[in-house]
Amino acid sequence: MNPGTEHDWAASGVVALTGHAARPIVPPGSAASWARHCADILRTVSGGVIDVDGAVLLGERAAFTGMTRAGRIAPGGHTRLLLTADGWAALSCSRPDDPVLYGALISGDIDADDPWPQLEHWLAAHPGAELDERAELLGLAAHSVSSPPRTPVRLRGGRSPKGLRVVDFSALWAGPLCAQLLGLGGAEVIKVETTTRPDGARRGNREFYDLLHAGHRSVVFDPADPADRRRLTELVASADIVIEASRPRALRGFGIDADEVAASGATWISITAFGRDSHRIGFGDDVAAAAGLVAFDDAGDPVFCGDAIADPLTGLTAAVLALGEPGVVHDLSMAKTVASTLTGERSAACVRSGDEWVTPTGYAVAAPRSRVPGGTAPASGADTDSVFGEL
Repeated sequence: MNPGTEHDWAASGVVALTGHAARPIVPPGSAASWARHCADILRTVSGGVIDVDGAVLLGERAAFTGMTRAGRIAPGGHTRLLLTADGWAALSCSRPDDPVLYGALISGDIDADDPWPQLEHWLAAHPGAELDERAELLGLAAHSVSSPPRTPVRLRGGRSPKGLRVVDFSALWAGPLCAQLLGLGGAEVIKVETTTRPDGARRGNREFYDLLHAGHRSVVFDPADPADRRRLTELVASADIVIEASRPRALRGFGIDADEVAASGATWISITAFGRDSHRIGFGDDVAAAAGLVAFDDAGDPVFCGDAIADPLTGLTAAVLALGEPGVVHDLSMAKTVASTLTGERSAACVRSGDEWVTPTGYAVAAPRSRVPGGTAPASGADTDSVFGEL
C-alpha cells in the first residue's frame, strides 16, 4: 500500500472501526485519500472557509455514538456479512418492515427479534445472484459482495458556494453532509421533508444531527395539498443547487423533474445506492461491501470497513460536484463512488507498538474524531411559513 494512502487511513478513524475487536485492519483502496482530495478542493474554491479534514469525516459519526469494530457485524449493528452458497453477502435489517420482507425473501416465517440465524441458513443454500434478484424485487438492502468495474469519478468543482441557495431533499448522512459542507462555505441551505416522512436521522444521535443541520432552515410540506405542491415547485425554481437521494419517480410525483430543473440553470445532485436507473436500494454499510470495500481477516474472511463509509465518501464527492458547472444532473451512485477508490491493494493487519496500534509501516491508528456542532438543528418545519412566505 502507498505510504501516503496508509497514512490517510490511519488518521481517518476508519482503521479503528475495521476488523475484529482483537485487532484493527487497514482497509484496501484509497477512500481516505480521496476524501482528503475532495476537502482540499472545497477549501480552495471557498477561499479557505470550508476547512475540514476529509479523511476524518469518514469516521465522524462513530465519535458521537461510540461505535466500535465488530468484524462481520457493522459498527452500527444493523448490517452483517454472511456466507452464501458461492461467496459473501451484506444484509441490512434496520427498518421496521425488514423482518417481514426477509420472510418473503426466504419464503418462510422469520423471527423479527433475531432474523439472522434463519437468513444465514437460507443464504448458505442460495447463490449471491439469487439474493440480489430477490432483494431488488422486495426493496431490501441486501447484496452479494462483488468487485464491480472501477470507473473514476471526475471532479469539476470550481465556484464558491457563498450566496447560493441549496434545497436539500435528502436524509440520513450522504446528502446532508453535502449540504452541510456547502453551508459552511456560505450557502443558504433549506432542508425539505414531507409531513408523513421526516428524516429518519432525527431519531438517531442528536449531536450528530445537529452537526449536519445547524444553521439550516427547515420546511415541511404535505404531498396531498395542491397549494403545498405549488409552493414546493416555486422553492425548487429558486434553488441554485438541489440535493436529493430518492428514486427519480418520487419527485416527479410532486411535479418536479430533475432534467427540467437543470435546464433552467440549477445543479441537481442525485444520490442513490446504485444509480438513477437502478431499482436497488442500499445504505452505507451494505453498499460499500457490495462495491467491494471490505477488509480481510487472518482467516481470509471479509469484515466491514468503518461505519457506513459509502455515505460520507459520497457526501464529500457530491459537495465538490455541486460547485462545478451549473445546469447539470449529477447521477451519483454510492456504489460507484466507493468502487472508484479501489485500486487493487489488499487490506493489512495492524500491529501493537506499546499501548497503541500502528499500521504495517508504523503510522499510529487514530480513534474516530468529530467536529463540534455549530448550534442546534431546527425543529422539523420550523421555517415553513417564513420560507414559503418569501416566495
